[in-house]
Amino acid sequence: MWLLDKFLGKAIKHGKLIVTDYHGTEHSYGPGGEYDPLVGGRAGPIRITLTNKKAANHIVRYPQMGAGEAFMWGWLVVEEPHDIRDMILFVTMNAKRLGDNSLKAKGPLRKALQKMKAAVDGINLRGSARANAEHTYNLTRELYERFLDEDRQYTMAYYREDDPTKTSLEQAQMDKKAHLAAKMFLKRPEDNGGKPMRVLDIGCGWGGFALYLNKMYDCEVLGVALAPDQIAFSNERAKELGVDDKVKFELCDYRDVEGQFDRISSVGLLEHVGTIHYPQFFEHTNRLLKNDGVMISHCCGRSGAPGYTDAWTRKYIFPGGYIPALSELVTESEKNGWQVMDVEAMRYHYSHTLQEWYNRTVMHRQEITEMYDEVFYRMWLFYLAGAEQSFRNGTMVNWQLQYVKDRSAIPMTREYLEEESAKLRARGDIPSWRFDPEIKEAAE
Repeated sequence: MWLLDKFLGKAIKHGKLIVTDYHGTEHSYGPGGEYDPLVGGRAGPIRITLTNKKAANHIVRYPQMGAGEAFMWGWLVVEEPHDIRDMILFVTMNAKRLGDNSLKAKGPLRKALQKMKAAVDGINLRGSARANAEHTYNLTRELYERFLDEDRQYTMAYYREDDPTKTSLEQAQMDKKAHLAAKMFLKRPEDNGGKPMRVLDIGCGWGGFALYLNKMYDCEVLGVALAPDQIAFSNERAKELGVDDKVKFELCDYRDVEGQFDRISSVGLLEHVGTIHYPQFFEHTNRLLKNDGVMISHCCGRSGAPGYTDAWTRKYIFPGGYIPALSELVTESEKNGWQVMDVEAMRYHYSHTLQEWYNRTVMHRQEITEMYDEVFYRMWLFYLAGAEQSFRNGTMVNWQLQYVKDRSAIPMTREYLEEESAKLRARGDIPSWRFDPEIKEAAE
């Protein structure tokens, strides 16, 4: 316990954290006082109990792995009225002045070992890429529909209001799609010589963005992904909407796609490619895009230098995943004939998105534990809260990059982006979330 005691004593300088160890002894950290509203606004102190004698050492050896597993296994219990999100945001709000290294592996040997393991995990050959995708995205449909928005957008939503409580998740995800589509500079058939544009959507998820593009621009879209149920669900949606002749989804590695496309989108895809495969990604997409085409990429990113994915996330949530620094994306794209025309760093949008996903997960605790078990439920909570803190208290952002092969492919100024996104927002229909408590109450 003394190592954990040493870390918390150094880290906690605001608020109060009380830890009851396995032997029943209380350890208090911090001066107390107001509980930071960013953490949730519930009055402190935060109290946690360690229920296993191995918990303290397991946590302190590598906080990001140990704390997650301790919570999953029930070795670490956050006492009401607080929860694991409160604890994670509270500790990281305090610890961020020490830097991210305070939460990573200790000692040069462990750090080097973790970095090496992360690099090996990032090698996504075709077989491992599909296995990794299935691990992440082939969970039951019922899980995703209970915490995502109605369109199942599993990437950052776009909050146009400073106060995120004024915008529903469904609205923010619709605004995200409009924002991205505007950057693609798509043309409708009547503005393109009567021909519908052909779009490739790499990592298409559950089909929402591809279907949105077809609806707004009457374009033809091919969506590809590696999770069988995502593709099955996407094709079901296209057929139900009567557009399966124009919007098709295939269980396919992007490296196997052939042909030529007017536009390419990759939303939440580059995090799964792996840095070693960036040259291949940019070379192949460059070959697929027409000379006057546009490619838009939206991904989680680091606002600083390159790093590596923590072990807990690699093991339990995104095997093979890596969040890139801007330098990695720009350097590799330039080597393969791309010109970067627009870069936007999206800062707190994902923290607001993850907070809503967390709230919706808590709302469906009973259903999720029945689908899986308590360990899975606690794992999912830790994942969502941990991801939120990295965008709220850490250095994570979302990158949106616009790539072209010929700089004349887009207008000379950015005004078209705001004009087009405003038009798209005006045309978009905001769906209602089927699990909204107010809708359920009205039905009853």
